[in-house]
Order: sequence, then structure tokens, then C-alpha cells
Amino acid sequence: MRIAHVTDSYLPRVGGIELHVHDLAAQQRAIGHDAVVLTSGVASSGDGVPVRSYRGFRGLLTPEDYRLLRNSVSADGFDAVHAHLSLVSPMAWVAVRAAVRSGVPVVVTMHSMAPPGQLAPLLRSLDRAAGSIVWTAVSEAAARPLRQALGDRPVAVLRNGIEPDEWREVTVRRPGGPLTLVSVMRMSRRKRPVPLIGVLADIRRRVPACQPLRAVLVGAGPRAGAVARATRRLGVQSWVELAGQLDHTQIRHLLAETDLYLSPARSESFGLAALEARCAGVPVVAMSCGGAGEFVSNGVEGFLVEDDADMARAAAHVLGTPALLQQMRQHNRRTLPGMTWSTVVAQNLAAYEAAGAAREPEPVASLASP
Repeated sequence: MRIAHVTDSYLPRVGGIELHVHDLAAQQRAIGHDAVVLTSGVASSGDGVPVRSYRGFRGLLTPEDYRLLRNSVSADGFDAVHAHLSLVSPMAWVAVRAAVRSGVPVVVTMHSMAPPGQLAPLLRSLDRAAGSIVWTAVSEAAARPLRQALGDRPVAVLRNGIEPDEWREVTVRRPGGPLTLVSVMRMSRRKRPVPLIGVLADIRRRVPACQPLRAVLVGAGPRAGAVARATRRLGVQSWVELAGQLDHTQIRHLLAETDLYLSPARSESFGLAALEARCAGVPVVAMSCGGAGEFVSNGVEGFLVEDDADMARAAAHVLGTPALLQQMRQHNRRTLPGMTWSTVVAQNLAAYEAAGAAREPEPVASLASP
């Protein structure tokens, strides 16, 4: 099957959509499908995934770029167009319209928590134009507002994928050492890194002073300076480390010595970094309104909480209950989540067929990344 993944943002920018689109295309290519990425700006074609990048001018696509994109979608023989959307995705919308007009099967995946009223007119106009579009989202949390915006149109869930074994390392914890909390995020207002510093200060007040703590915040972005100032203002800079951007291997090593993962974002549509921590055996405390409920249930893989104070209470409870902490670690290491790549790839291919793509004989090959 020849598949076009369309995304307004792609590697080397690092984020949930960028990583997922790359990994999904790589997994599909590994079993014999011809998956390519259509994107804007400067893009990377790492790991053998072909990329067609429309460079634009000063960060914006030109009318000529959009013409070339429409021609590619309609005339390059794609069996399916898979558009990956966030709240602002002009390139993906153009590709969807071009595919609809050309009769190319279309799957749309929403990667953000879209306010129903914000996108409803655009979504419904597209849906009326082509009832064959298969609408999907990366979690039930992201699917609910999309269903509302589409007037209760069916919206399936196509979760992000993961290879759990990549995150399982020998646990490194020193007896008597500090309990370690970790959070990985882009330092943007939506991810709430500054409120997280307040949560950490609250956890420190709730955990006995005789128990040393260490917190590591991984990531870069526009709120990094504000985060550093918050650590000084709240007096936690002696035990809260701002690690900056780390690569995949460095994060994996860090998670091997982590006791608890915190995910403070309220509008997290999925939470791939939290899923990586869960696969590394780390209990996760996340907001209940986001997508972490796809792989965290209360008292099993971690806890889902309602607000910052609830997050601090739950974290302090887990850290202060060694038997519970150990039970969650063992469960997370021994139990596969429901979104391994073999499952996720099969679900995506089924969505393309539901949109009208011709079913092909199942390729027989490894699902390992190329």
C-alpha cells in the first residue's frame, strides 16, 4: 500500500506528532508498505523514511507550494492519505481537501484536544463534502470533543505506538539514595512546567524531611527561563534539576533510576513520554482530563488526578508507601500496554481499508524499525 502521511510539523522538531508520524511510517515500511511523509519547512529523512518537504517562505507555504502539494496528493498514486492534525494544521487541511476531490481514501487523526466550537465549521464542511473520511483521534480524551464538533459522527481511536522493550533497562537505584521524580516535556505554557514546580514544592512539604528527594525536568522551550526562576522563588533549586533537551537514549537511562513520573498538562491528548515511563516500569501520576487514561488506571499503573494539589497528594502517597511503589513498578515492567507497534500498525491499516483503500495480502516481515 502506498501511504502519504501529511503533517505540518516533522523531525528534526521533537514532539508527539513528529515522533509518532516518523515511527508509524517506519513501522509500515518495515513490513513492506510504501509510506512517505509530506510536510513543511526544513525536515529530516532519518531512518530511511522518505520525506517530501515544502519549504515555503519565512515559515509559510506559498501558493506554489500548495499547488505542488495538491498535485502530489491527487496524482502520485497514493492508496491512502493519512492527515495528522493539531489545532493549527493548514497544510494537512489542504491535503485532505485535495484527496477528497481526487477520490483518494482519507484518514484524519486529531493529535490535540480540540475545543468543539473552534473547528466545528471546518470539520463539518469537510465531512459533508466526503462522507468517506475516516475520523480518528489518538485517545478517547481527544476523540470526545471531535465527535461533538462533528455532530456525533463516529470517531475511532488510533493510539500512538511504542516498542516496550526499548524502554526496559536494569533498574538503577541506590539504597538510601533520594527518591527520584521525572517529567519530560516541551517547556511551553500548555505543558504547564511552571505549575509543576509548585507541585514539586508541595510534594516536598508532604514527604518527611528525612527522605531525600530528587526531581529532574527534561525539555527545552519558551518557558525554560520561567521554570528556572520558579525553582529559585520556591526554594527547590537544590534538588530540582533542569536537564534541558535529552535524546532517546539519555531519557531511557534516566528512567531506569526514576521512582515516579509526573505529567501535569491538562490538555495532553495522549502523553507519549508518560507511556515511555510506564513501559520503563515507572509509576505515572497524570491529569485525569488528558490521554494518560489510555494506559494508566488508579492504583495499578499509577494515579489519575484532578488538579495540582491532588497530584502532590497522590505523589506523596506513592513515595511514602514502599510496598505500593514496588507493586506498581513490577506491574508496569511485566505488563504490556495495549498500544504496542504490532497492534497500532494493524489498526492504522484497518482504518485505511475502512476509508476505501484496497486490501492487500498481508506482508510477512519483522515489525522492527528499519
